[in-house]
Amino acid sequence: MANLNIISYFDKSTVKHLRLPFSYHLMPVFLFALSQANQVNWQHTIISFVILHLLIYPSSNGYNSYQDKDETSIGGLKTPPKVSENLFYATLLLDVVGVACALFVSIYFSIFVLLYVLISRAYSYRNLRIKKYAIPGFLTVFFFQGAFTYLMVSIAVSGFSIENLFTPYTIICMSVASFFIGSVYPLTQIYQHLSDKKDGVTSISYKLGYLGTFIFSAIMFTIASILLFYYFDLKHQRISLFLFFIMMLPVLLRLYFWFNNVRKSIANANFENTMSMNLLASSCMNLYFLVLILNNNFSWF
Repeated sequence: MANLNIISYFDKSTVKHLRLPFSYHLMPVFLFALSQANQVNWQHTIISFVILHLLIYPSSNGYNSYQDKDETSIGGLKTPPKVSENLFYATLLLDVVGVACALFVSIYFSIFVLLYVLISRAYSYRNLRIKKYAIPGFLTVFFFQGAFTYLMVSIAVSGFSIENLFTPYTIICMSVASFFIGSVYPLTQIYQHLSDKKDGVTSISYKLGYLGTFIFSAIMFTIASILLFYYFDLKHQRISLFLFFIMMLPVLLRLYFWFNNVRKSIANANFENTMSMNLLASSCMNLYFLVLILNNNFSWF
């Protein structure tokens, strides 16, 4: 009977709000950390990948939907169905299972996963709701989906070691991860200005305005690219940087054309264009880091 009750939490509406495909857009930081690991425990890597992308990230999506009760388009879901109490219990179950399973990797990884879950809930929880403040909301995502996640994945992939994890190289990579997240996050809010304001949320994108959002994101991306150049220069891997700019070219071109279209009409700052831009950026980033991972094993360049 208990098993049947647990399964009943995952009704059609709940599964939609978990937005499992949206984990694809959060994959680049995981692959980035994996691509720069000096040693890889592949069993722990697979377990941590499943925990984050099939349990923790979907739970975060679902809990955010539960708190927001959106009636308009949200990331990865154009027409969100009505939420129910099942969504709350489903996200709680996923978080508990995720933190518990993280113990199979290490106690350190489990602690980091728990911290991520708590911050994620604080971000959305109605009585705290970090997301309703433009700067704190941005900085929370900037750090925890960027630098913190990079470190969390590194701990899962290579094990916890202060000497190995908190090196200048790692700190630079953590910064790169955060600035890449900082370049994407405001753009994901650009079509939600009215719905966010109606819900009492003042997003960083709303503060910046439509054109300001593009300029801010371009600055974040430029800083991330400069840091990445510095990192690969230190490691004498300039070909990796050259490959990065080649593979990011479609993203830069698409962003440029979208920016021009929004300048002509803010109607172009819509859900479809945002999701299309997000999919392209995530795909190019994921492919790039996969190439680096394969190169680490086969030494192509």
